[in-house]
Amino acid sequence: MAFSISLPAFVHPQLRHVVAKMSLFDTILFYVVHLVDKFDLWHRLPVLLGLAYLGLRRHLHQRYNLLHVGKVNGKKYDKEEFTYRTADGTCNDPVDHLVGSQGTFFGRNMPPSTSSYGLLEPHPVTVATKLLERRKYTDCGGQFNVIACAWVQFMIHDWNDHMEDTEQVELRAPQDVAAGCPLKSFKFLKTKKLPTGSPDLKFGHLNSRTPWWDGSVIYGNNKEGMIRVRTFKDGKLRVSGDGLLEHDDNGIPISGDVRNHWAGYSLLQALFVKEHNAICDMLKEHYPEFDDEKLYRHARLITSAVIAKIHTIDWTIELVKTDTLVAGMRINWYGFLGKKVKDLLGPKFGPILSGLVGLKRPRDHGIPYSLTEEFVSVYRMHSLLPDTIVLRDLKSTTSEDKSLPIQEEIPMKEMIGKEGEKNLSKIGIEQMLVSMGHQSCGAATLWNYPSWMRSLVPHDINGDDRSDLVDMAALDIYRDRERGIPRYNEFRRNLLMVPISKWEDLTDDEEVIEALHEVYGDDVEKLDLQVGLHAEKKIKGFGISETAFFIFLLIASRRLEADRFFTTDFNSRTYTEKGFEWVNKTETLKDVIDRHFPEMTEKYMRCTSAFSVWNSDPDPRRYLPLYLRPAT
Repeated sequence: MAFSISLPAFVHPQLRHVVAKMSLFDTILFYVVHLVDKFDLWHRLPVLLGLAYLGLRRHLHQRYNLLHVGKVNGKKYDKEEFTYRTADGTCNDPVDHLVGSQGTFFGRNMPPSTSSYGLLEPHPVTVATKLLERRKYTDCGGQFNVIACAWVQFMIHDWNDHMEDTEQVELRAPQDVAAGCPLKSFKFLKTKKLPTGSPDLKFGHLNSRTPWWDGSVIYGNNKEGMIRVRTFKDGKLRVSGDGLLEHDDNGIPISGDVRNHWAGYSLLQALFVKEHNAICDMLKEHYPEFDDEKLYRHARLITSAVIAKIHTIDWTIELVKTDTLVAGMRINWYGFLGKKVKDLLGPKFGPILSGLVGLKRPRDHGIPYSLTEEFVSVYRMHSLLPDTIVLRDLKSTTSEDKSLPIQEEIPMKEMIGKEGEKNLSKIGIEQMLVSMGHQSCGAATLWNYPSWMRSLVPHDINGDDRSDLVDMAALDIYRDRERGIPRYNEFRRNLLMVPISKWEDLTDDEEVIEALHEVYGDDVEKLDLQVGLHAEKKIKGFGISETAFFIFLLIASRRLEADRFFTTDFNSRTYTEKGFEWVNKTETLKDVIDRHFPEMTEKYMRCTSAFSVWNSDPDPRRYLPLYLRPAT
């Protein structure tokens, strides 16, 4: 029930309408959160208070930023019959067998944009040219390396891809910027738009991938994809003799998802194929009665959980590197009481004390699980990609502090598609992995979008080259508008965040302010989400904007708590005793690398996480317990 009350003066005028739909309890929570936001405080608070703020904000997002698109059309099923992840994502939701399966609608975190601006206002190519395109490569320092950058694509290709229509769109560069554009015009397919059958959100878009955290990036999104990657012997997946992916007769890698592949992405697929096959060997040793199918099913469950765990308590805390987020992400997996207590007593004390993983039953907060249009949008991180891959000389004996000399630099365009697969085969998995580990990725800022991506050969769903080159920077802007993603200020209001009223609220960089004014005039409401996310002042330790992070805050929890294989069925009965032990003992990507390349990190890595630049300093020892620390 909504609650009517006189609003405090500190509530931003543009946010006062949101209180009308809130209960009294939620209204009070909103006041607390909003007051903290007004003074830009939460990330400056001691860890425990920062965690409390994030808990309150996540609750509000779970109540007001989950919108169902379409109807629930599936049926009940016998969960005891499906104790494994299916090829197409069916039979994962505890009630409806179709929820989260391939070909279902993307959900939403907010209503579609209500602005009156057109698809070409301002022109996407103008935005790309004047605000996004890389002028000079800006890296992110030692915080995030190229492995971490490739991991973004590795995860996105596990979760989501919009189905395309057959109708083409052509974008022509406006005359005032055409001279500086590598493509004067380019064509691409529209996003497929379908009626939902629902009176609230009448149209939506379909996801051609399975949105569960099910490892479909290596296993495929349907039965046909699954068959393609399996050997049908001892549960294993196909892999070449050099440890990399096998290729078909056309030179396209054989893996779960091969669209827009490049060498770094293929390398991670190959690494986790090795992980899957190693798990099969372990299971066969301990459970000799298991046949090929049973080995495959259990190995997929275990590998998918390892990937999800690495992303939660390793990758994410390097991306948003503060003590509060280290604590928060570990609480998501282990709970406030921590790993030792959970290992000893099990997940007995609920989501806060024991974590989301191992809950007695999945939680979807009344909205059937899907990934959302807005989540896709905030995960656009192409500015992290470098211009070249810097190969390190592993044979050198002159390295100091595990900093290897540079052997050569290969342009990124030569590491993409079939040519990239050939080059990766020449380089080899070990040199490529060490080299990516030593190289810092790009920063998520304006004027850092790779120029080589403005004249890019895209792939179809089968990994084949398409005939039309595309300008990805302009296409990213167009896709958000096409799919009804609210522009930056409306996006923030929908997330219960304080909107900006002038460019100086967004950034104190005079050059950026001048450029924004040139493209958008004085109209802050016209600002595209992607531009705002990249221009926004970053919280210390954050590789992304606060606005993007609040979508992460919601979805990072939802991917775990809505999945029965991370909740009800996250146990030794479903995973096997040895498989469950494998997941529990694997904490980081470094653990996986050490398993398959025992000497690699000892020889070449100084830092704490395999997602940091490998020759950077390790995290300092901290003697104050995590929960008692002040702000980082």
